[in-house]
Amino acid sequence: MEFIDYYAVLGIDKKATADEVKKAYRKLARKYHPDLNPNDKEAEKKFKQINEANAVLSDPANRKKYDKYGKDWKHAEEFEKAKQSQQRQSSQRYSSSPFGEGDYSDFFESMFGSGFGGRGQGRQVKFKGADYNAELSLDLRDIYKTHKRTLTVDGKNIRLTIPAGVKDGQVIKIKEQGAPGVNGGPRGDLYIRFAISNTTPFKLDGDNLHKTVDISLYQALLGDEITVDTFDAKVKLKVKPETPNGSKVKLKGKGFPVYKKEGSFGDLYITFNVVLPSNLSTREKELFQELSKLRTS
Repeated sequence: MEFIDYYAVLGIDKKATADEVKKAYRKLARKYHPDLNPNDKEAEKKFKQINEANAVLSDPANRKKYDKYGKDWKHAEEFEKAKQSQQRQSSQRYSSSPFGEGDYSDFFESMFGSGFGGRGQGRQVKFKGADYNAELSLDLRDIYKTHKRTLTVDGKNIRLTIPAGVKDGQVIKIKEQGAPGVNGGPRGDLYIRFAISNTTPFKLDGDNLHKTVDISLYQALLGDEITVDTFDAKVKLKVKPETPNGSKVKLKGKGFPVYKKEGSFGDLYITFNVVLPSNLSTREKELFQELSKLRTS
């Protein structure tokens, strides 16, 4: 089993901080993402290595195991138990496989690949494969409705259903889509973290949406009926006479879909921003002066 230097994969030093690991991963993940490099096998391979490296080095416990056992960090506890057990075996069986710094994969092969308890004898120990970690970047519009998307992981196309209303930073697990198991063990799992950006005029707060709508001074004073864009449609909305600047109106059920609750939505809150007229004509100024006198008389 080939030893892979995950620090080299991310282009960082072994003394790199957690923030440095995170920054390096995000930069490289964007650069080599399959969506940006279609039909590029080298980019796919690099993307896989980047995700494997991040899965290990971003977790303090996993990183500690990796620093000691390298690519076989997943089986650190088994190695320790097996080593202790082998040391208690009789001299007819190899008691412990010596291994040096960086020779972790050879140690794994000698300890488990040739049989547990003696060369060519005994049972082989099965281990679950390593988990994969990936980040999927989406816009708020992408998650307004449940939809399917195809992801390329380890050279395989995986058809994924993305539920409406999934949250930024949320992680979902897809079983047995990780690395192959060892000695016939089950595959690892695939963990996908969602990174949700927002390029819409709406602000998301939980399942509720917020939007600011401009109205004129005359609409605020006299009232009016206006058309407002919701997230997926248009609705008519009445502006009451003498509406103050900053007033809010709630449109029930016009917010964002609630995660995994089909047909349930949050609310939409409209905030009115009263826009004062500018570049007044001489006559307009005279009229406002007359109004001012009426209010003060």
